[in-house]
Amino acid sequence: MNNLIQLKNIVKNYNSKKKIKVLNKINFSFKAGKIYSLMGPSGSGKSTLLNLLSLIDTPSSGTLKISDYPINYSSKSFNDKFRAKKIGIIYQDNNLLTDFTTIENVYLARLAIDENKTKALVDAKKLIKNLGLSSRINHLTSELSGGEMQRVAIARALINSPKIILADEPTGSLDLKNAKEVFKILFKLKNKNRLIIFATHNRFFANMADCKIELISGKIKKTTNARIR
Repeated sequence: MNNLIQLKNIVKNYNSKKKIKVLNKINFSFKAGKIYSLMGPSGSGKSTLLNLLSLIDTPSSGTLKISDYPINYSSKSFNDKFRAKKIGIIYQDNNLLTDFTTIENVYLARLAIDENKTKALVDAKKLIKNLGLSSRINHLTSELSGGEMQRVAIARALINSPKIILADEPTGSLDLKNAKEVFKILFKLKNKNRLIIFATHNRFFANMADCKIELISGKIKKTTNARIR
């Protein structure tokens, strides 16, 4: 399998009254065709690492390659377009646009890379149908349940057919039944060309991944093959 993401000596510091080192010389490669779970206590750097991988944040030092392309963090405009085309992001709190409908939340993400609204609407409707939300297609975010909102967030993350899916505690605000449904959907998205990385505090879900990573004090301390589903 090819290394889709390569991290070399990644360091991330935050400066307030004193320097806080969140990530400490991380070296790791993520392979296409695999699902990785990312665990660790609060403050261990899980969200920070995902933000770096999504090109939302920048490292203090070190290098990141995606598909063998070295990321230049100073090229913000290019990176924004690169993210829109290659990376789908699922947040814990879904980050949906509250004044927009289900279909609008999904198809608008396509317009970041393609101004073909007609095709964007067709693809968005198909995704929404596949996720069992056809009856909610014109409902505002405020009219959806927590589980429905997270499925909309998944549809939005998929609209550009990303090679990389990053999920930061995607079920942290859901009950167990809805959490299982979301992870069932997430694991169905696996294919040989796609990489999925999700952060979680839940060992049951973490153990469903192909590979489990633990972040402790800013370092990758342990990498294990998780249980077979």
